[in-house]
Amino acid sequence: MHFLNGITILLVYQLVGEVTVRLFGLTIPGPVLGMILLFITLVIRGGAGKALDSATGALLGRLSLLFVPAGVGMMVYFSRIMNEWLPIAMALVLSTVVTMVVTALTMVGVQRLMAKRSRDDG
Repeated sequence: MHFLNGITILLVYQLVGEVTVRLFGLTIPGPVLGMILLFITLVIRGGAGKALDSATGALLGRLSLLFVPAGVGMMVYFSRIMNEWLPIAMALVLSTVVTMVVTALTMVGVQRLMAKRSRDDG
């Protein structure tokens, strides 16, 4: 029963995100907005609870199944990927570098903020 309740909670947050996006014409995907709202709720509550733990544990245990459609898509569009391999490779490399730089800068910023906070408290 906990699993069913947890899946229902996840689907309700996805629905709320989708309805909000369509209602206000936002450019963010509905499931992403739902996930953000769920995250905010979990931070406020201080945890997930048994229902969400059960549902997310079951979903994570079967996460590899979600990669099957992506693999099939790769095979279906293999010729197009081969024709456009350079832009795809450049996008992958550039996005990886940008992500690493932004992550490093964020980490440095957080470390400085925490160091400043500890000096103010101490």
